[in-house]
Amino acid sequence: MSEIEHKVIIIGSGPAGLTAAIYAARAELKPLVIAGLNPGGQLMQTTEVENFPGFPKGIMGPDLMTGMMEQVKRFGGVIANENVISADFSTQPLTVKTETAEYKTRAVIIATGAEANWLNLDSEQKLRGKGVSACATCDGFFFKDKAVAVIGGGDSAMEEATFLTKFASSVTIIHRRNEFRASKVMLKRAQDNPKIEFVANVQVLEVVGENAVEGIRLKDNQTSEEKTLPIQGLFLAIGHTPATKIFKAAGVETDEKGYIKISNQTQTNLPGVFVAGDVADHRYRQAISAAGAGCMAALDAEKYLAEQE
Repeated sequence: MSEIEHKVIIIGSGPAGLTAAIYAARAELKPLVIAGLNPGGQLMQTTEVENFPGFPKGIMGPDLMTGMMEQVKRFGGVIANENVISADFSTQPLTVKTETAEYKTRAVIIATGAEANWLNLDSEQKLRGKGVSACATCDGFFFKDKAVAVIGGGDSAMEEATFLTKFASSVTIIHRRNEFRASKVMLKRAQDNPKIEFVANVQVLEVVGENAVEGIRLKDNQTSEEKTLPIQGLFLAIGHTPATKIFKAAGVETDEKGYIKISNQTQTNLPGVFVAGDVADHRYRQAISAAGAGCMAALDAEKYLAEQE
């Protein structure tokens, strides 16, 4: 094989991508991390992380990701803050194009994550990390004895709301329709929980508060009547969108929701193309599970390269 500067290219710079890079760098695979223009993933938007092992007093999300990036560089990994615009995985070497360069490599690890769907309100975005969250298991602990609301009508919303009752004084499920997409079992479980209330057929107009969530302004879809529901926390459970468009175009198989399919451990349907983290994870969406998957993908890529050699 001809000499290639980076034997592994890792696309994405959240916990999955950076953990993969640490392992690949220590295996002397000279990994290149194409980190995007805003490196560090969703944890860069997170305040305190209390459930990542090794930090008994918690750690700020940006500090955790900055530390991972420094660790990648310490072992010789390269981080490029640019976006991937296309890929060709049809032949070896594999090709990855960014806005400024074209890279050739023997293996690729896709770790681009999945972005939570938001309401796209200015007030919502302003208060992300200040009472607005898209992860109850990540942030529910911070809302002990507080009133919170969950936006959504599917199984995820019911599951998030039920989980939040462990901490919150009350949980209100807000849905834009009268009918819920949730399964009968999940819906009944939420309906039977004395801490959960439902407000259906309403639209969220605004998240109220300057530096913290104080309430949400709602509009009744039938009467157009507006009211403000006082809460201290707002959780979005209206789905996630995995960042897979470029890879689908390159022949990587995805499921009906757009998540990358795993054929064997972390291997995709294409030789030399591996996946790690939320871009293939419907269920857990945790920093620690993403990091673990990144480790696995790097080890699988290392084994694949050794077999090719």
